[in-house]
Amino acid sequence: MAGSGSGVGQTVTVNDAAAATTDISTGPVVPDTPAWNALVAHAAQLGEVDLRTAFANDPERAEAMTIEGGDLLLDYSKHLIGADTMALLTALAAETDVAGRRDAMFAGEHINSTEDRAVLHTALRAPADAVMSDADEPDHNVVDDVHEVLGRMAETADRIRSGEWTGHAGRPIRTVINIGIGGSDLGPVMATTALAAFAADHIDTRFVSNVDGDDLGEALRGVDLDETLFIVASKTFTTQETLANAREARARLVAHTGDEAAVAKHFLALSTNAEGVAAFGIDTDNMFGFWDWVGGRYSFDSAIGMSLMIAIGPDAFNEMLEGFRTMDEHFLTAEPARNLPMVMGLLGVWYRNIADLATLAVLPYVNDLARFPAYLQQLDMESNGKRIRVDGSPVIGETGPIVWGEPGTNGQHAFYQLLHQGTTVVPADFIGVLEPHHAIGEHHDLLMANLFAQTEALAFGKTADEVRAEGVEERLVAHKTFPGNRPTSTILAPKLTPHVLGQLVALYEHKVFVQGVIWGINSFDQWGVELGKVLAKRLVAEIQSDDAAPVTGHDSSTNALVERYRVARRTRLG
Repeated sequence: MAGSGSGVGQTVTVNDAAAATTDISTGPVVPDTPAWNALVAHAAQLGEVDLRTAFANDPERAEAMTIEGGDLLLDYSKHLIGADTMALLTALAAETDVAGRRDAMFAGEHINSTEDRAVLHTALRAPADAVMSDADEPDHNVVDDVHEVLGRMAETADRIRSGEWTGHAGRPIRTVINIGIGGSDLGPVMATTALAAFAADHIDTRFVSNVDGDDLGEALRGVDLDETLFIVASKTFTTQETLANAREARARLVAHTGDEAAVAKHFLALSTNAEGVAAFGIDTDNMFGFWDWVGGRYSFDSAIGMSLMIAIGPDAFNEMLEGFRTMDEHFLTAEPARNLPMVMGLLGVWYRNIADLATLAVLPYVNDLARFPAYLQQLDMESNGKRIRVDGSPVIGETGPIVWGEPGTNGQHAFYQLLHQGTTVVPADFIGVLEPHHAIGEHHDLLMANLFAQTEALAFGKTADEVRAEGVEERLVAHKTFPGNRPTSTILAPKLTPHVLGQLVALYEHKVFVQGVIWGINSFDQWGVELGKVLAKRLVAEIQSDDAAPVTGHDSSTNALVERYRVARRTRLG
């Protein structure tokens, strides 16, 4: 195995709520249990896995380690595992009750314990005749609420797409600008980019998330405000960055039209704060809500996907929901060793906790999935980037990987040098489709040849003797040797359709869930993003203050940086 092993005997420093410092001798991420101990013993016995030898000794390895769910195929044969490893990993999943926690999630139990909430994002794609309830309200079918909102969304989307919805000047909508941040941006922009082949040609969909004014300025470049619809996505309608962008968009619209009443014709809200929405000037009939049991990073198949529904239409949006549902059913019913989210989640535990590999590269060989790695960064790192277990005790060992990636083949000319010959081993997910949307020359053949070649080269490398056999002079042999044994998964789909995208996203949602259960953490809160927000609100007031006295309420570094900015701001504003 590459890496440091089980982590037993290392020392970490943990800061508790009182800011005291304690040295804790770390053991496995799972307490001393039979399944964990068996896995650690297996890893020690397995030693360094040589993939050339593994494939030569087992002609059936690829077939045994290729599984399917819905329209997706997962080949995990090029991983640094033995023939018995997955059986031991699934035993660990059984011992940590992954299946029981999965069933509790689907049953509406409050598995988000720190916020005392159900986790029912799977209800967002349930069929209309399904019954799903928050365990605290067993007689209330939340699926009815979901389909009521979906119905209203579809009616509004159809009006916009058909031209029936007109702006203040009586002209149809040609540009839709989604204003959100985090889960209210990453999901919609990823999916809209992924499904561009299914989008209406006559509507341009744009996204604004960053409070840097250049983001909004770029989104407004060249638009006709008389033909523009803004969608403000904020559950509370108080999100600082989103409201700053929304207020500026509103001000520009009112300045352009000369009429406050124009706001109701050019804005929708994705929110539950009716009072705030109305005060902004948006008709609450054009407000689409969602629920506390939907986390932001799990929400683009809810009202947060309104911009996507306008782009691709309600029928395609429903096909995407069916794709989510296909993977939900697979996760619920497939046996662990043939269950795609389970297997991917367990492989992640193997690398994070047994091999001590800290990152995961996601490499889609589908250009329309260009934003998928960024979407997964929030899904995975916000969910499982945790240091405290559900019971309040410190995590022992390592949790969530650092997720990163770019589309192939671009990444090959950027960071694949490190993947192949660097000192850091990076597990990677390669994603491809058998059929493209385009019919441009031999491009797709070249693309897929590169995908297959990269996983082969990463797995098997090139030995020094093979380099010499090519006639390379000796001084360059070491430079041209590839160590191989770099682990990869290959995920293939027939074509990138709405149905396939839904399956792909749900696959990673459930993979993250599996890992969170094994690590004993709550994958559905995100307290780690709060402190910076609180401090930023305080700093805004200090930055904008007319008080000429120096800032002193922070550390010396922050005080000096704020003061330097205040001087520049006063100069800029005169």
